[in-house]
Amino acid sequence: MSRVGGSTKSLAKPMAGDDFPFFKQNQPFELQQYPRTEKPVVSRTLAELLMRVEDANSSGDNTPIDHRVLEISYSCSSVPTSHPFVLSFNNLTYSVKVGKKLELPCFGNGALDSPEKILLNDISGEAREGEIMAVLGASGSGKSTLIDALADRIAKESLKGTVTLNGEILESRLLKVISAYVMQDDLLFPMLTVEETLMFSAEFRLPRSLSRRKKKARVQALIDQLGLRNAANTVIGDEGHRGVSGGERRRVSIGTDIIHDPILLFLDEPTSGLDSTSAFMVVKVLQRIALSGSIVIMSIHQPSYRILSLLDRLIFLSHGNTVYGGTPANLPEFFSEFGHPIPENENRTEFALDLIRELEETPGGTSNLVEFNKSWQNRKNPRKQESKNTNLSLKDAISASVSRGKLVSGAPCDSSSTSSFPTFANPFWIEMIVIAKRSLTNSRRMPELFGIRLGAVLVTGIILATMFWHLDNSPKGVQERLGFFAFAMSTTFYTCAEAIPVFLQERYIFMRETAYNAYRRSSYVLSHSIISLPSLIFLSLVFAATTFWAVGLSGGSSGFFFFFLTILASFWAGSSFVTFLSGVVSHVMLGFTVVVAILAYFLLFSGFFISRDRIPPYWIWFHYISLVKYPYEGVMQNEFDDSTKCFVRGVQMFDNTPLGAVPMAVKLKLLSSMSSALGVNITSNTCVTTGADVLAQQGITDLSKWNCLWITVAWGFFFRVLFYFTLLLGSKNKRT
Repeated sequence: MSRVGGSTKSLAKPMAGDDFPFFKQNQPFELQQYPRTEKPVVSRTLAELLMRVEDANSSGDNTPIDHRVLEISYSCSSVPTSHPFVLSFNNLTYSVKVGKKLELPCFGNGALDSPEKILLNDISGEAREGEIMAVLGASGSGKSTLIDALADRIAKESLKGTVTLNGEILESRLLKVISAYVMQDDLLFPMLTVEETLMFSAEFRLPRSLSRRKKKARVQALIDQLGLRNAANTVIGDEGHRGVSGGERRRVSIGTDIIHDPILLFLDEPTSGLDSTSAFMVVKVLQRIALSGSIVIMSIHQPSYRILSLLDRLIFLSHGNTVYGGTPANLPEFFSEFGHPIPENENRTEFALDLIRELEETPGGTSNLVEFNKSWQNRKNPRKQESKNTNLSLKDAISASVSRGKLVSGAPCDSSSTSSFPTFANPFWIEMIVIAKRSLTNSRRMPELFGIRLGAVLVTGIILATMFWHLDNSPKGVQERLGFFAFAMSTTFYTCAEAIPVFLQERYIFMRETAYNAYRRSSYVLSHSIISLPSLIFLSLVFAATTFWAVGLSGGSSGFFFFFLTILASFWAGSSFVTFLSGVVSHVMLGFTVVVAILAYFLLFSGFFISRDRIPPYWIWFHYISLVKYPYEGVMQNEFDDSTKCFVRGVQMFDNTPLGAVPMAVKLKLLSSMSSALGVNITSNTCVTTGADVLAQQGITDLSKWNCLWITVAWGFFFRVLFYFTLLLGSKNKRT
């Protein structure tokens, strides 16, 4: 029987400084019971609240909207009681192997010959529409595991038992459409405001058929429902930026997942880390969500007396076993019959949890309590076939719920099969636009990140320009050019290492959003690839303009254009490589270590330190996969692929040798002697080494400069594809 509370009168507009506009502080909180046979007083769903806001916006009145907490009655569920949703779970059993594990950051964990630990042991129960079911127990009792099992976050082959909705097995694809999962941690972008966070969630989860005005109206209604009106324009904040309070942050986390008004809502300890008042307000919001026609299932560590008054069903767990399942009102009777009556003025749940902990420390543990619960349940709740009494199939029930305003994620009202429910609310190009817009908003709020990278590129370019100022066409100039190109190309890759924390900071937000089909993984990869290009183009242009003419490179405007394209391709390949690695490793410091090491190997095998012809055969494969090889060879050919340009003339051939210190007259005599011996006239102005000779000496003869450019670009696309498959395989977000 549903427990309801609060006044059904319109709530007044909160006064300044009133942080909790949900209820009047001077009114006592009363529990009332309503028989199921009464005609229900219909509660407005979020969609109906949206229509009210729409009507106000379209009335033609230009008066600013006075945002108030919307009137919601709590007398009973908004859904006709003849066909309520019932989520049943029977004989859920789940175990994992424990013991010594081999931990590899890229490939997960493995265990050999390890014993099994049972996390869930034959758990059964049901949760009903319009109610909140809470899972309680000490740390390690299996609360989060049970929530994960119900939310399809455990691999099917590992979980035994059944989970049904209205008597029908829930398919994973359908469950993702009709449900939402709120993680224990508040995974939000710190530099977005509350309204922006919810608006981006609306653009992801609400279909394109809804206009932006309707989506905005829905967000405004949700802000009022969550009690976040006073914080709507405040950034979320983090350790370095002041933002909303902990309770408000938790309500925003809930809001991002209920924007599409799901039928099933799972929450993993939504009150964790909050003070008693904030925790109560969060559960009060969950009660409103349940009464709008949803099934709310959450885990909670130790609810207060006020929170207990909002809960409809309880499941107490101890080491994966059910020690109590039923309503809060039946707790005194249950423990009284067990021989441990609850004292008159003591919190029921605190007493129950304390007793369970005491029993766990005894030799027999809670086995007697588990067996007593089974017999008590059989006596008090004989097997019923309520879920079978309805003539509506699950698909028809969902369609009826959609027609009342639930599931505004594009689900049709006349579905005849589960395939009619779209997996994603929007096409991929809409998802790309929203992801790009959100990323650019974050970047605009933190300009120091791009500023630091620009400063690093600019300072590096200035140092190189002043170090290699106007190189001449001499043997020393050739060697200095080789050093400049090798350092410049490797620097472009090393400056891309700053991209490692970018995805690592978003990893869990990405996993939360994609777990329930907010957007496609391919949309995320494509969007971030595209929005990275403008910054890469700007950085490449700054670096090329700073160094090209200052160093005295050849080729004129066409040479500068190719040099710029090569720098851009290097940034692109380096950024893609680092992005791929950030999807493989899970720690920032480990990522930096791996990137620096691999880039050092790329530079070693690029052909600068040792030419291709001198690399041992068993290492030649590394030369061809070196990212530095191709841009290095490309700019080398851009500089030296000119048969009219001479780099060693006559007596200059003696430079960098012991003969370089002898007088000029002696050098001329040596040239005369060499001319006589070779039969070729060699004077002090005779060209001995051209640019083509330099390339041949360095072993750069197998690819043209344009092929080097295209291969570098192709490496970038290759690593982006690898990044996509990394996300596809590594973000399943399921226990095994």
